[in-house]
Amino acid sequence: MSPFVERIDSDETLPASADVVIVGGGIVGVTAAYFLARRGISVALIEKGHVACEQSSRNWGWCRQQNRDARELPLSSVAMKLWDEFSNDLEQDVGFRRCGLVYATDNEAQLAGWSDWQPYGLDHGVDTRLLSAEEVRKLIPEAGRKWIGGVASPDDGKAEPAIAGPAIAMGARAHGATIHQNCAARALDVENGRVVGVHTEKGLVRANAVLCAAGAWASRFLRPHGINFPQAGVRQTAVRTKPTADVGACLYAPDFAMTRRLDGSYTLAISGKATIDLTPQGIRYAREFVPQFMRRLKNVRLAVGPSFVTGPESLLSVLRNDETIFERTRVLDPAPQQWLVRKIMANVGAAFPQFAKMELVGSWGALVDCSPDAVPVISKTDGLDGLVLAAGCSGHGFGMGPGIGLLASELLTDADTCVDPHPFRLSRLVDGSPLDIGGL
Repeated sequence: MSPFVERIDSDETLPASADVVIVGGGIVGVTAAYFLARRGISVALIEKGHVACEQSSRNWGWCRQQNRDARELPLSSVAMKLWDEFSNDLEQDVGFRRCGLVYATDNEAQLAGWSDWQPYGLDHGVDTRLLSAEEVRKLIPEAGRKWIGGVASPDDGKAEPAIAGPAIAMGARAHGATIHQNCAARALDVENGRVVGVHTEKGLVRANAVLCAAGAWASRFLRPHGINFPQAGVRQTAVRTKPTADVGACLYAPDFAMTRRLDGSYTLAISGKATIDLTPQGIRYAREFVPQFMRRLKNVRLAVGPSFVTGPESLLSVLRNDETIFERTRVLDPAPQQWLVRKIMANVGAAFPQFAKMELVGSWGALVDCSPDAVPVISKTDGLDGLVLAAGCSGHGFGMGPGIGLLASELLTDADTCVDPHPFRLSRLVDGSPLDIGGL
């Protein structure tokens, strides 16, 4: 099953032109649309499926600064402040709560990594503290597990993936943006080295600037225009329980993660447990991704699956420049990995006896678009004026989404930026420079 997400109406008539066209209706696209429209800039948002239908509704919902890559910390701070403001600004609850995040471990190396990260967090104003084994035991009242320590940030929290993206899209519309769902962007319109519009399945929209916020589809969308964006999809799985006992809001352990939703249910997953499908696009960018995947190989499986023949990384996507590929997959909806569903349920049930007979609403798969250094690209593009890319969020896109959208909106209009965009430049991935494979 695909996860539930609120549906909103579309503006069916495409405008002939807009100041900015946004390709992609995930959390990054809708927040960029919101911040642009609030400044009086005309925006048309183009989405091949429906708003937040892919990774933006399939994630855990965590909004955090704790354990971020140091390059992300300034932008994650901006994002947290924006999350704080959304409910008032939108006059709608997006589910954001600063409920705190608690991490616990029985692994000495992992605890040492959290301890090494702490100075970076404190330097950036993150309220972070290490936890003793006794403190963890009090915060996570599980049975049969012996934690050696942990880390917590009381200012971190969560939002609701099912409602946040659609609510922000409606906020953008309230300020004049138009939202076009079931309308695939097929290609950029380029004149004399500058983007001047977007060709969609329903016609051309002229534009002064374009944002590509197409998630897992971004590399394929830009490739015919000579933009080289190394990108790889990592297949993950999550499950959703029925409303059940409250054992904490957001909990992380080496073999499970839990997020309590507004209705009292939980989203359950395992951090880092995933499958990397062998695909033609993946093979093309293997050199760029080998260092990161080797570092994490103990937590991922290699497989050949449907991604080889369908979707943004498929053989046909590499061999043919077929502009209709995007509308042929309205929603990228990979099947959940049943071995991982069983492992999630077993691990959580072993830690919490009250979850041993948990009832599930369902499970779903997701394709997380990653960059070679696991840090997003938020960048103008060399050689193609008027185009900004915001993708490669590497599993960080939902929580950082408002900050990414704001920074992208500023780059599109040459405005002063909320943070230094240099760490997020596309060129770092393609100019041969050594990559910093940071993060935790």
